[in-house]
Amino acid sequence: MYFLPHVRWNFVMYTVISCFILHYEYSTANDLKCEDLLMGQYYCKEPLIDAETQAEVNCDPESKTTPTECIIAEGIKCIPQHSGTPYTFNGTEVGFSRPVPCRWTNGYNFETALLLSVFLGMFGVDRFYLGYPAIGLLKFSTLGFFFLGQLIDILLIALQVVKPSDGSDYIMNYFGVGLTRIQTDNDTYIKPDESWNLS
Repeated sequence: MYFLPHVRWNFVMYTVISCFILHYEYSTANDLKCEDLLMGQYYCKEPLIDAETQAEVNCDPESKTTPTECIIAEGIKCIPQHSGTPYTFNGTEVGFSRPVPCRWTNGYNFETALLLSVFLGMFGVDRFYLGYPAIGLLKFSTLGFFFLGQLIDILLIALQVVKPSDGSDYIMNYFGVGLTRIQTDNDTYIKPDESWNLS
């Protein structure tokens, strides 16, 4: 007699838990936002490039990102960015936009800054052009820190360490001499070399 109610209670609990799990799986499948999709379930278009500045269009100066449209793969059901209802995509429709890094330019040309530094750097014209008037005046009064400061500024501008004072990047060819600093963090991976002998 004791065994029968115990079996019924386990069956009832199993049924209730199964219903909750199925409801949870169904609700999360219908509540999936398109921004939370995995790679391979969408692809993002390349940002538009301005022909005049050779930089990405609509680049935000504060975050240095620009929104790009992402297209959801065919048959994927998710909630689009500006909607509240799930939608099944056909493979050609935009589901959300994602911010990607960009170069914000504000009218300073790399070639102009470098040529000013080479030919008129002893008078501080390069620093005046980039928006550093105090250093430009100091270079002018000391002939480019006795030509040593001019040589250092040529290297710093050529290596793009010194940029315009407003935080913008130089205008240069899109596939030109732009440098990108690579830093190691949680999103990067260094392939171990066999000579490191990690064992």
